[in-house]
Amino acid sequence: MSVYDFSVKGTNGADVSLSKYRGEVLLIVNTATGCGFTPQYEGLQKLYEKYHAQGFEILDFPCNQFMNQAPGTDEEIGSFCTLNYNTTFPRFSKIDVNGENESPLYTWLKSRKGGIGGSRIKWNFTKFLVDRDGEAVGRFASAVTPAALDKEIAKIIGREVE
Repeated sequence: MSVYDFSVKGTNGADVSLSKYRGEVLLIVNTATGCGFTPQYEGLQKLYEKYHAQGFEILDFPCNQFMNQAPGTDEEIGSFCTLNYNTTFPRFSKIDVNGENESPLYTWLKSRKGGIGGSRIKWNFTKFLVDRDGEAVGRFASAVTPAALDKEIAKIIGREVE
């Protein structure tokens, strides 16, 4: 099984097969618009602009499970991110990353990369790095900035960091 075996809901409610990203390097992030880490959207966008042409995608999954810090609709969240951070990477419908209703994608990601202290997602902006074969190869805590992932992404993409 790989990340490509999953489907998720787009912001329009339609199913999106992650197989459409086959062969790409992915950074999968659970996000929130009212969190202390929300400014990481700026760094995520910079990574996206730097590596997108080399086969890099950021998959944004808003999640309201942590102190209700993503309370808006999918449309409101999209507007916030576009207006405040000029994000252009793919965003999907709001999901749960823990618990009874957690997304099967996150169940799989956590089974591959449990993290410190167990598999539970601790907070917004936890990041999973997925290689071109669809395997989760890294998990990074909320406090790890997008800029701190630059060298790791470059290595997986197969090019030197500029």
